[in-house]
Amino acid sequence: GAMIAFYFYLSRLMGPVRMLGFMTGMFVRAQAAAERVFEVIDAEIDVHDTEDAVELGYVEGHLCFDDVWFSYDGKNMVLKEINLDVKPGQTVAILGATGSGKSSIINLIPRFYDVTRGSIKLDDVDIRDITVKNLRKHIGIVRQDPFIFSTTLRENIAYGVEHASIEKVRQAAEQAKIHEFIEALPDKYDTRVGERGVTLSGGQKQRVAIARALLKNPKILILDDSTSSVDTQTEYEIQQALDELIENRTTFIITQRLSSIKKADYIIVLEDGEITEKGTHAELMKHKGIYRKLYDTQISGAKGGRS
Repeated sequence: GAMIAFYFYLSRLMGPVRMLGFMTGMFVRAQAAAERVFEVIDAEIDVHDTEDAVELGYVEGHLCFDDVWFSYDGKNMVLKEINLDVKPGQTVAILGATGSGKSSIINLIPRFYDVTRGSIKLDDVDIRDITVKNLRKHIGIVRQDPFIFSTTLRENIAYGVEHASIEKVRQAAEQAKIHEFIEALPDKYDTRVGERGVTLSGGQKQRVAIARALLKNPKILILDDSTSSVDTQTEYEIQQALDELIENRTTFIITQRLSSIKKADYIIVLEDGEITEKGTHAELMKHKGIYRKLYDTQISGAKGGRS
């Protein structure tokens, strides 16, 4: 009888012991995750509003880089003597090898960092004199790998736009060439897309991001390698959506596919943080510099792939 009682109590004890081990593992993982979260929360903000910072209502989208120099560490300059005068509605394409400073230029526009020397002006106002929140309100960004939240398609498109109606969301989706795909889903705009949009293809994620930017309706647009990781057919479909997005907006494009930037108002080539070539597609083709070599290489490669 004593042996039976012993095994009975032992079996009753094993469940809580196993649960204790499981809970200990969960606690360790939660503690590690919390440390990473608090690192972000406690991180010092490098960019601040000035005491007399202003808010701009209507923005035309005139951006001027005046002798801009930039360094991440205060010592090594990654951008040197950048001078650009981008009129409202113009499209500027930025080319260069890895580490040439392409991303650094576009990261200065929404003030993810401040310039080390020189200035960037929006409609003749130094962007350091504009509140960060207000400045970023006028800027839309579509990146190579856009962040998709694990919620519905409607909420993903409407992210960052308060009280966006379903009609406005649909209109943006139609312009981004994603509406028909969404309408074919059982739950339509209420379809949940999973963690990081796992149920969507790369091209579909891009078009959701384009619809998000269209709904925000910014005057300044940044396209950061937004078609580099998709196939040719998907690139064509995304480019159609981008043509809708670019219209009447000041646009900066970073891309490796030169066929998509032939219509840009002008193209700049960066080398080691400096602008070494600047002009239209036709002008740079006549110049026979780096751009001409890159273009000829890509075109011959494309022809070789089709043969």
